[in-house]
Amino acid sequence: MSSPDASDIPSPAPLPAGQTTTRDDAVDRILDAAYELFSRRGIRAVGIDQLIERSGVAKATFYRHFPSKDDLVLAFLALRDQIWTVDLIISDAKSRGNTPEERLLAIFDVFGDWFRREDFEACSFINVLLEMGREHPLGKASIAYLARIRGHVQELAEEAGLERTEEFARSWHILMKGSIISATEGDALAAKRAQEMAVWLIDHHRGHVRVPAR
Repeated sequence: MSSPDASDIPSPAPLPAGQTTTRDDAVDRILDAAYELFSRRGIRAVGIDQLIERSGVAKATFYRHFPSKDDLVLAFLALRDQIWTVDLIISDAKSRGNTPEERLLAIFDVFGDWFRREDFEACSFINVLLEMGREHPLGKASIAYLARIRGHVQELAEEAGLERTEEFARSWHILMKGSIISATEGDALAAKRAQEMAVWLIDHHRGHVRVPAR
């Protein structure tokens, strides 16, 4: 079965209504606690009582902002997309390269730095998808965020003038996800190995390599 396109699944939920840009202190504390606990322990292993205790808010305050645990997880995923995908991976990679191809390859330089950090916590979108399943609303939201990552890659591929950019982005994303899993296993050179394969993939999508007829 093929993976659904981003257009086939619900759009990722934003932060609580009216609080996407300006949040009160309670929401900040709840989201800080959720980010730390969910990214480290997963979803099912973290209970509401732990989140309330860690954030230091009253139970009524917690439920006023997040009526259910799923609502909070969706907000966590939205925050993760901003902090991890946009600010850490994409923005940092773009700042390291002068051309679209250099920026694509720089993704794995950013990964290499990230993999060496003591707080390396792998990819929350992959973790939540595997934990909750693709049919669960949280799994569907995770799939949507993974599709957004592919979208960023496809934009860079289009800027680089590569061919078959959607196919390229899917193949490139396999390298990204595979390197994350390998780094989680303890492979210190996972990002470098992926980058070496990525060079070939770019060349392949320049049209230098003919695709055999089926």
